[in-house]
Amino acid sequence: MNTRPTARLLSVAAGAAVLLGGAVVGPPSVARAADSPRDVLVVGNSQAGTVSFIDAHTFQNLGSLNVTADAQQRIAAMDPIQWAGFETVTSVEGGTRWVDDATLSPDGRRLYVSRGNLDDVAAYDIATGTQLWRTRLDGFKADHAALSPDGTRYVVSATTAQEAEVLDTADGAVVGTFPTGTYPHQNDYSPDGRYIYNSSIGVTSLPQFLEFAKGSLQLTKVDAKTLKVVQTWQFPHGIRPNVIEPDGRTMYTDLSYLNGFVQYDLATSRIVRTVQMPFSAAGAALNPDSYPQNSAHHGLAVSGDGANVCDAGTIDDYAAIVATSDASTRGTVTYPTGSLPYWATTSADGSLCFVSLSKANAVSVIDYATAREIARVPVGSFPQRERTGRIDPTVLTGLSPSAG
Repeated sequence: MNTRPTARLLSVAAGAAVLLGGAVVGPPSVARAADSPRDVLVVGNSQAGTVSFIDAHTFQNLGSLNVTADAQQRIAAMDPIQWAGFETVTSVEGGTRWVDDATLSPDGRRLYVSRGNLDDVAAYDIATGTQLWRTRLDGFKADHAALSPDGTRYVVSATTAQEAEVLDTADGAVVGTFPTGTYPHQNDYSPDGRYIYNSSIGVTSLPQFLEFAKGSLQLTKVDAKTLKVVQTWQFPHGIRPNVIEPDGRTMYTDLSYLNGFVQYDLATSRIVRTVQMPFSAAGAALNPDSYPQNSAHHGLAVSGDGANVCDAGTIDDYAAIVATSDASTRGTVTYPTGSLPYWATTSADGSLCFVSLSKANAVSVIDYATAREIARVPVGSFPQRERTGRIDPTVLTGLSPSAG
């Protein structure tokens, strides 16, 4: 082990059943062959240390996988420096964050997990729950991750080491690293797999008036084959959840402290539009230094047709669907105060936005076409990152019936 059109209507009907508390059963007309891959949403339950699997069409929670059964063993094996780092990161984040990111392999049989405060990455056989390999990263925190389109590489931000590490998914071996801005955060591959984009958030433990001292707040573009830096862009604030359009030119991103998001032109290196979203009463009452990890809004997705942005209002307890053409708000889904919307992901077919409600232990499903919530699915404690994927149905028996 290395230490290093019809179906959509049926989906909406199923979602309505979830909202009403009814059981969701896929109708015969959308029944799948027993051995055909199943579209799912993978949800990392940060505090529970589990990963939930949600059917992307019926919104049924199919079960969960415990990916931190060895947590106490790993903590006990830490040397004094690693232990101090673990304690510091845990304190700064306001509690343990076991699962930061999780992604399915292309064959739908393996799960790769970035295990936040354990500062490692682990691979699991879903059918048996067996940990296949584990790799500890440099520094003290494993952050956001991305899987290459061919499934052979997994890139993870080693936050406090100010670098991203690239792992071979076959055995977890580190095959390379590349430099980033201060506190690297999100990673994304371009659709063709040619480039990796990494964004940095800066030292979030510093107060807002010291933002100038938070470090290099930048987007880094890297050649995925050579891991050489191709270009960097500097930002005035930490780069939070973002989406880079397939053309490689337009980026939508949340920024630290901004109650909204911006549209950024990568070709000209400038912000072309800032979309200020309304504060809720609770959000307006907060001091910026009380924003969770400097984030006013933390969760952004773009519909498959590029016509709408789904923006998660973290301190405002809502998610808004905003037209990219004129920045008008098409609809807003309001959640109970304190729900903490904390991530957003677009479904594989581009028609839905999934929003994690971290303190409500649920995932909200929003239809881009109507800008309305069509389902809310219970998951585990403190869901954050969500990823779409396809799972081999033969491995579902390896999941716990627990929602997370």
